[in-house]
Amino acid sequence: MLETVPLRELEKRWNRCRVLLKNCVPEAAGIIVFSRLNIYYLSGTFGNGIFWLPLEGQPVLLCRRGLDRARIESALEKILPFRSYRDIAAALRDAGSALPKTVAAEMNGLSWALGGSLTAALAGHVLLAGDKVLAMARGTKSDWELAKLERAGAAHARCLAELLPPLLGKGMSELAIAHLLSRLFYEEGHHGILRMGSYGEEVFMGHIAAGDSGNYPSVFNGPLGLRGAHPAVPHMGSAARVWGAGEPLTIDNGFCLEGYQTDKTQVYWLGERRTIPAGVRAAQAFCLEVQSWIAEHLRPGVLPSDIWQYVSAWADKAGWGEGFMGLGRNKVGFVGHGIGLAIDEYPVLARGFDLPLEEGMVLAVEPKIGIPQAGMVGVENTFAVTEQGGRSLTGGQGDIICIAG
Repeated sequence: MLETVPLRELEKRWNRCRVLLKNCVPEAAGIIVFSRLNIYYLSGTFGNGIFWLPLEGQPVLLCRRGLDRARIESALEKILPFRSYRDIAAALRDAGSALPKTVAAEMNGLSWALGGSLTAALAGHVLLAGDKVLAMARGTKSDWELAKLERAGAAHARCLAELLPPLLGKGMSELAIAHLLSRLFYEEGHHGILRMGSYGEEVFMGHIAAGDSGNYPSVFNGPLGLRGAHPAVPHMGSAARVWGAGEPLTIDNGFCLEGYQTDKTQVYWLGERRTIPAGVRAAQAFCLEVQSWIAEHLRPGVLPSDIWQYVSAWADKAGWGEGFMGLGRNKVGFVGHGIGLAIDEYPVLARGFDLPLEEGMVLAVEPKIGIPQAGMVGVENTFAVTEQGGRSLTGGQGDIICIAG
């Protein structure tokens, strides 16, 4: 029998959402959720339908498809069928949880067309944006979630730091390395999917970038460039780009176990350590120092925006400002991001994130530097916020790993 999310775990999530709802959207008497990932978070099943969480009383899951599966997997008491948005009000009323006049809604969980259909079907109700509630609720992980992230992180570290290096060598293409890494990941329990929360964003196996591919123009919201497998699939790596001697190979990818993901970046060098140019070594050392400083400050009460402001100014002062967090148009305005059921979660170590960190938050910290004509170096590990500072879930390896040429 497949694992189910314990009812006590779900109840904690419902209660957290309710507290946040009162603080963030005090006019709303509940929240309607549409995206399958948030439905899973609140119900324990990857449902096709809607989830209704009232401020008081039992939540309701309405399923368009997969009703029988939902009843097997979810600890919810009220799981009912529905066919269209026109049925929502009546279905909830029949379930004993009538829809109030003003409710919050997950607006990022619907396309513009479906949003229009929903507002037409619920014309008598006021719908307010509730996405911040869901983002903040998922941002702080329970012990149950942290246990999964720890297992994912341990397998992730083992693959990149122990299992992959002996298999790497001269003449391998980026895509061949991606395929090799895929096999290792699956053998270590990776479930083969990486989920993004931002609308329209996607990723598969992460980024494999040899040499100047690390600065190749990217459409992904991250600092590391890559050529990708094809213009239609700008992920993994290129079959035409071969890793050569005296070049960095930068691998930035996620590992998914039981729905929860960790993020890690590892840089490799084809050749002996003495062949690494001084500038590359210095850039890597700076990134390691930045990651260490950030980890020390991943404590409850610290503001994410303060971390970003400090390290971005530090990079400028140290002479790395041009390439810090990407070269040219690849540059991004963050140095870390929340992670869990999606790669890109709340909070972000960036300007504007002014609410303090909480114990149990999990963030991928990724200081990187793009070096013209050379590629990108840096480090990324996934950390849990604790009173003692960030605890790495993806191991302690961060320096460049040298591969015999």
